[in-house]
Amino acid sequence: MHLVLTGATGLVGSAVLQQMLVTPSVSKISILSRRPVAQAEGHSKAHVIIHKDYATYPPELLTQLKDVDGVVWAQGISSISVSKPEYEQITNTYPLTFACALSTTVAPKPVNFIYVSGEGATTTPSFLTQHWARIKGLTESSLLALSKQPEYANLRPISLRPGAVDATFHTEVKDFVPRRTATMGVLEKAALPVFRGLMPSMVSPTKELGKVLVELAMGDGGAHKVGESGVSDEGRTLSNAAMRRLAGI
Repeated sequence: MHLVLTGATGLVGSAVLQQMLVTPSVSKISILSRRPVAQAEGHSKAHVIIHKDYATYPPELLTQLKDVDGVVWAQGISSISVSKPEYEQITNTYPLTFACALSTTVAPKPVNFIYVSGEGATTTPSFLTQHWARIKGLTESSLLALSKQPEYANLRPISLRPGAVDATFHTEVKDFVPRRTATMGVLEKAALPVFRGLMPSMVSPTKELGKVLVELAMGDGGAHKVGESGVSDEGRTLSNAAMRRLAGI
């Protein structure tokens, strides 16, 4: 099975890559990245495609992805690190552009597109909704709308909303997880133990999160059952509660 991964050098992406590397049925991993990916070095099934502009996908790149079965779109950035227009481009324009390009490339073969969103995102924003939550929710709903258009009918989108992402006990990725700024590092060290102790349902351990994301990318692409815990938007949006249930934690 051939899977695509973006955001491989990030916190969630490194966990997803680790799971892809150890999953025997994943025969090829195409990693779109702006820079080399140290975690992929020495693994014959991992192929890093250096790609600088995520708003465009030239034919020579798409040719390498003609037999892709699924995607985990883990690329992302903190909303406090960039301007609002930049955040919208990274969070919304980039994944939608790739989804359209890949859908056309592999058609009529179905392709799973697993979008890493975030707990708190919403497809029904109000005037009180934070910008990041509005944009992630917009991307979720836009991917679903794309799959209903005849030209992208082979697209099978699922959006997953992790909670507090916790790599504390994921030893396999500790050397590849990006370093936090001093402030963020202090905040995480203080907050994560509190979440684990008092609100474990809000935590997304990276080992389990990576496993669920890869399984979704490898799955049949079908909608999940609306009414089950953490399932919404026609069965194509999964909350952190749904992630934990699928992971068995």
